[in-house]
Amino acid sequence: MNVLGYGLWRGCRPQTATLGRILFPLVALSALLFALDARAEPFVLTSPDYAEGDRMRAEHRYYGFGCNGENISPHLKWSGAPEGTRSFALVMHDPDAPTGSGWWHWVVFNIPAQMRGLPEGSGDPKNGLIPEAIQSRTDFGSPGYGGACPPEGHGEHRYQFRVYALKVEQLPLDENSPAAMVAYQINANKLAEAQLELKFGR
Repeated sequence: MNVLGYGLWRGCRPQTATLGRILFPLVALSALLFALDARAEPFVLTSPDYAEGDRMRAEHRYYGFGCNGENISPHLKWSGAPEGTRSFALVMHDPDAPTGSGWWHWVVFNIPAQMRGLPEGSGDPKNGLIPEAIQSRTDFGSPGYGGACPPEGHGEHRYQFRVYALKVEQLPLDENSPAAMVAYQINANKLAEAQLELKFGR
């Protein structure tokens, strides 16, 4: 290296060192944020009673309309709710019912933010298992859980349990609110949702 080149090289070293001191913390911070994001727990809905896609058992099917189930709501659990969750709502919907808009089997909202599931049988309002929450009218015409009961010969139906993390503590609705109105308010206030799908046909 000639004298001029050596002088230019020495002149660049302070700038290179300064750039390194700036870039290294930024790279380290980016790597840390990526690692934290990768470790973030997803919002999921599960059940000790079922795995995704399982066939709904008799105890959780409807009693009436030609069905002879026990009409008990299954045990449900959720985890990974996002920051800022102030309450939960949960619905059960059959998109395959021959109505043009499916069939609402269960609608629950104002579930406290500290809850991480609903025990089996919560769908009967008389049980008082979720006294803080409101269970509103389903397509069976009354509040509370209504189990699977598809028309005979109509094939397998999908029963979609969905839990929603909401940014509000309460929805401005009551037990007489129709499911479509509750769904509107849920979608206007949701932060995240998770689903568990079961099946049944007869």
